[in-house]
Amino acid sequence: MSGPVHPLIDTAELRALLDAEQAPTLLDVRYRLGGPPGAAEHEAGHVPGAAYVDMDSALAAPPGAGGRHPLPDTATFLAAMRAAGVSNGRPVVVYDDWSGHAAARAWWLLRHHGVEDVRLLDGGWSAWVADGGPVETGRVVTEPGDLEGSPGAMPVVEADGVLDVGVLVDARAGERYRGEVEPVDPVAGHVPGAVNVPTSLNLTAEGRFRPVPELRELYAGVGAVPGADVAAYCGSGVTACLDVLALELAGVRAALYPGSWSGWITDSTRPVARG
Repeated sequence: MSGPVHPLIDTAELRALLDAEQAPTLLDVRYRLGGPPGAAEHEAGHVPGAAYVDMDSALAAPPGAGGRHPLPDTATFLAAMRAAGVSNGRPVVVYDDWSGHAAARAWWLLRHHGVEDVRLLDGGWSAWVADGGPVETGRVVTEPGDLEGSPGAMPVVEADGVLDVGVLVDARAGERYRGEVEPVDPVAGHVPGAVNVPTSLNLTAEGRFRPVPELRELYAGVGAVPGADVAAYCGSGVTACLDVLALELAGVRAALYPGSWSGWITDSTRPVARG
């Protein structure tokens, strides 16, 4: 393959692929911030053949100086992906029931580790059910995969380089960006110089991605255009992956600041802006 595939797949195309001789590896990444893990929901109903992937153990390292959801170490991530059936050269489709926020983290990590054929189900589980997709229940026994890889395929910026980014996108809700409320982290505000594009603006009311021309206009409004130096962050480096994916749809290559706000504020000498 010459390069990464289009990052989205719709329900109709996925249904057709399920009937193909070589179906993609399916990952159910159901998760909600502050909610219970999605394993029980997965057992109650999932896209046929989808393996459940736990956000906290597979897609993040323990909280610490790197924030609430640091990137997982490579060995942990690859082992989790192999356990879920991911193999070199086989397409992967990821989905969740959280407007793509958790699935986008899986999409980003797979891409970061060199998997080019990985797509996010547009609209996620709710779209699958609404569009009449078949539903399977119970536990999924997955044939282990053979994925190998190393990180580095997606751009990353760390705390010491964040203030030098040309267009730093804060993906949190506007009231958190402005520092009016902070329901999760101990300090309110944003990284100085950051512009706010909440992840919700990437999606329609039905939870599917907005058309590409609208995404281009949205990001161009804050200076995030093709060729610009762009990075995104959020509270803990998870939901910002949805902005990175939306920016890719808009033709903009954006880095991720994995520590994000929760990592930024672990050092009290770093500046904080409000308003």
